[in-house]
Amino acid sequence: MGKANIGIAGIGTYIPKTFMTAKEISQATNGTWSEEAVADKLGIIKKPIAGANEGTQEMGYLAAKACIENAGIDPAEIDVVLCMGEEYKEYPLTTSALYIQNKIGAVNAWGVDLQNRCCTTVTAIKMAKDMLEADDDISMILIAGGYRNKDYLDYTDNNLSFMYNLADGGGAILLKKNLGRNRILGSHIIADASLARTAGVEIGGQANPITPSNIEEAKLRLMDAQTMKDRLNQVSMQNWYACIDKAFEKSGMTKSEMDYLAILHIKRSGHIAMLKDLGLSPEQSIYLENYGHLGQIDQILSLELALKEGKVKDGSVVCMLSAGIGYVWAASVIKWGA
Repeated sequence: MGKANIGIAGIGTYIPKTFMTAKEISQATNGTWSEEAVADKLGIIKKPIAGANEGTQEMGYLAAKACIENAGIDPAEIDVVLCMGEEYKEYPLTTSALYIQNKIGAVNAWGVDLQNRCCTTVTAIKMAKDMLEADDDISMILIAGGYRNKDYLDYTDNNLSFMYNLADGGGAILLKKNLGRNRILGSHIIADASLARTAGVEIGGQANPITPSNIEEAKLRLMDAQTMKDRLNQVSMQNWYACIDKAFEKSGMTKSEMDYLAILHIKRSGHIAMLKDLGLSPEQSIYLENYGHLGQIDQILSLELALKEGKVKDGSVVCMLSAGIGYVWAASVIKWGA
């Protein structure tokens, strides 16, 4: 008996209504970055900013709600909730998957939190597909979560300029066994664990707890900037292309068959170079210059926008591409339509 086919039954996003502009980002850097450089080089025209009541778990729930409505299913049909939202959330040590599960009314599900930084959605898609193929008791998995790591940004730290794009939002994607459409094909993930502690928040964990004297310094930092920069220059692009090649190989296809690239937000020149290297036109992707980088939400947002704009339609071959601090690279291939 062959493997079940696993398809995308629905997607959903939640984007806050308030935005931060390139001009405001420039001002936050105290003019180190001009408005023009933020827009042109970093590729941020504006990015969504969450309000006080738009926490990581709540935005994950709101995206899940939109996804369920889009799919037209009863939440009681969901067997598993995989939360790909960030560890930074409303209340530490609470389980985001179970918060989302309760809010949507997925009364027959169980849930678990996953975390692979900005690679978590693509990682979760691979894991969910494998679970659906392997377990007869699982027919539908909801992947959902929120992201607002930008709260940890220090715009006066120029080492973090590649993170000035961090934005807020939620995303969700629903996978169903034997759906008969929007099939998840091959995925591939590469990790370079030598970079595990080159970036992060140094204050607030067991090694360096928060105190009244250091709380203002509990920010994202490059903990070993030179090592991270040198190593990424050596391996980052080749790992990305290896993930793409292997994901298409596992799908029984070649990357030349790609119709749409759902890629995370990176600097503008990197995005353009990626499309050129892959032989894609600008119309075969969406540059998220009006959203910035919503972490692991980017691939879901890109796919949703592409469907609305007609860039992905029946027969389209989609590649979701991501990378996450730690450092991890990942790609998944999807054949849209019946």
